[in-house]
Amino acid sequence: MTRDRAVSISPAPGLRTPSTLKSHIFQSLRDAIVSGRYRPGDRLNESKIARELGISRIPVREALMQLQEHGLVMNHERRGMFVTRLSEEDVQRINSLRVVLEAEALKLCRLKITRKDAARLTDIMTRMEAWTEGSEMDAAALDLEFHRTLWEAAGNPYLTKALDSLVTSLFAHKALENVSADVQRWLLHHHRALLDVALGNSNVEPEAAIIFHMRTGYNEPERFSSFGIARATREETPSNKSRGRSHKA
Repeated sequence: MTRDRAVSISPAPGLRTPSTLKSHIFQSLRDAIVSGRYRPGDRLNESKIARELGISRIPVREALMQLQEHGLVMNHERRGMFVTRLSEEDVQRINSLRVVLEAEALKLCRLKITRKDAARLTDIMTRMEAWTEGSEMDAAALDLEFHRTLWEAAGNPYLTKALDSLVTSLFAHKALENVSADVQRWLLHHHRALLDVALGNSNVEPEAAIIFHMRTGYNEPERFSSFGIARATREETPSNKSRGRSHKA
C-alpha cells in the first residue's frame, strides 16, 4: 500500500541560487531516508515537499532525480518516487547479474589496467582500510567508489553503465539496513582480494573472487546465476537422489 509519511523538512533560509537550494533539499531528504524518518517503500510526494518548503516543485524534482541516481529512491511510472525497497529475491537476482558483469570487469582490468587507474584503486583501498567510523551512507559511498573505479578501469563505458544502473540501488539498500560501525568497517576491509585480481597479483578466478567478496554481505549471492544453478545441479547427484528415494521407501 502506498504511504505518504508526514516528515518535516526544514526550509533553508538565505539560500537563493537554484544549485544551492537543490543541494539542500537533496541533503535533507537523504538524511530523512538514512535516519529512518522515510522508510523503504514510502512515497516522496513532490508537491507536498515543495509546499512544506515554500518553494516550486522544480528543485524538489531535481533533488529527487539526484536521489534516484544515488539509488535511494526509485521512480514507479505514473505513481511517483518511492524510497528504495528491494525484496530478498530482487537482491539475489541483481547479484546474479553482478557476478557475471563484475567478473568481466575484473578480467578486463587484469589484462589492460593503466598505472593511473591502478593508483586510483590503490588510493581508495588505503582509505577503505583506514576507515574507522562514519554513517552508513558514507561507508556505502566509499564502497561504491571503489567498485565504480574498478568498472571504469575496465575501459568499457557500456559495462560501467550497466553495472551502475544495477548496483547503485543495491548499495543504497544495504546502507539502509543500519548495520553497526564494526560491520561497516569489516565490509570495507574485504576488498584487497578484488584489487589483487584486478592488478594481476592473484591467480584466483574473477568469478570466484567476486562471489567470495559478495558473500561477506549476502547469503548465496550467486543463487540465480549460472554458477549457482550449476553448483546446485552438481550437488544433486544421482547417489543423493537414490538415497532420497531409499529413505522414502
